[in-house]
Amino acid sequence: MKRLLWLVFIAVFIALALRTFVFEGIYIASDSMLPTLQVNDHFFVDKITYNFRQPQKGEIIVFKSPVDDDKDLVKRIIAGGGEIVTIENKNVFLNGKKLDEPYTQHTRPDEILKGDKITDLKIPENCFFVLGDNRDESNDSRDWIDPKTGEHIYFIHKNFIKGRLIKF
Repeated sequence: MKRLLWLVFIAVFIALALRTFVFEGIYIASDSMLPTLQVNDHFFVDKITYNFRQPQKGEIIVFKSPVDDDKDLVKRIIAGGGEIVTIENKNVFLNGKKLDEPYTQHTRPDEILKGDKITDLKIPENCFFVLGDNRDESNDSRDWIDPKTGEHIYFIHKNFIKGRLIKF
């Protein structure tokens, strides 16, 4: 009996360590990443990779919301530190070049929405500009307002990133 309790304790410790430092299972709760990720799809968050390299443009990441500490978000990295983002008529330009984004969806293509126009936003070092693939329905770098100051938060710091999304 004592040995069984010890084995259960070790198993629980290993499971918690893996979940905390290596990977974590999540599910998609909203439609902000359609059509790439479907609501209720399940994925893993790889928490190891970014200990060895920087997040890359185009990767889908999981991170702490910059406006709600209790919430994790899933978005695509569009730009990193030192890069300049411009959005005009729902088109994203990075350092002056229009991005080819076949993964995006615009559910309201004829409406001009908040965030459809951003001019020459320079991303600070160690920060990332992120967008949902379902652009007209996503709450992302275009939309966040600091609840304390009322100022716009256009990017997330790398310390907010929990890991990259892995499909299985």
